[in-house]
Amino acid sequence: MQGEGGINVASLPWLKRLREITAVRGILLILDEIQAGIGRTGKFFAFEHADIVPDLVTVSKSISGSGLPMSLVLIRPDVDVWKPGAHTGTFRGNNLAFVSARAALETYWADDAFMKGVAAKSELLRAELEAIAAEHPELAFDVRGRGLFYGIATDVDRGLAGRISKQAFARGLVIETSGAYDEVLKFLPSLTITEDELRAGLAIVRESLAAALAG
Repeated sequence: MQGEGGINVASLPWLKRLREITAVRGILLILDEIQAGIGRTGKFFAFEHADIVPDLVTVSKSISGSGLPMSLVLIRPDVDVWKPGAHTGTFRGNNLAFVSARAALETYWADDAFMKGVAAKSELLRAELEAIAAEHPELAFDVRGRGLFYGIATDVDRGLAGRISKQAFARGLVIETSGAYDEVLKFLPSLTITEDELRAGLAIVRESLAAALAG
């Protein structure tokens, strides 16, 4: 899934075919899971929805479990040519982040309860965004995403997402925009958000949309 590109979801058949082509031609398949990974799309990795195994995976941000700086590159052993200490970077070797990451993995991924909660909140989020779209057919809203990684966009008024974001900020809610023209209002709530908190945030989005349309 593209995040900054506008919450664009690759189809599962396309991903499967990509894995087949790269495997046949001996091309490494590298997947960026920095925004989409660690439960964001409803599975630990976004590529798991397609039932494929890449050669390299980049992860960061959520992997620390507490917002601390941390990033990792996961490599299939048979293609790992690095020697110890050869792979360096800005967010390597942060001991506190490693400790919090382990604690988060052991706490939230011990069973499937955490992902069941994400799935329930995902249904709530998608239903609310589709309801908003249905209430404004003139804007031809496109709702897209998976898990707790959603966007709502319109090409009718590409500046609308930015105006909604500004109105939301004035009401105490921080929400980003993305896409080539910043035309997508981007929803990435905390995976541990409660349903009440999610509903409260969506209510602010509704208020902000009304204010943005009122001009």
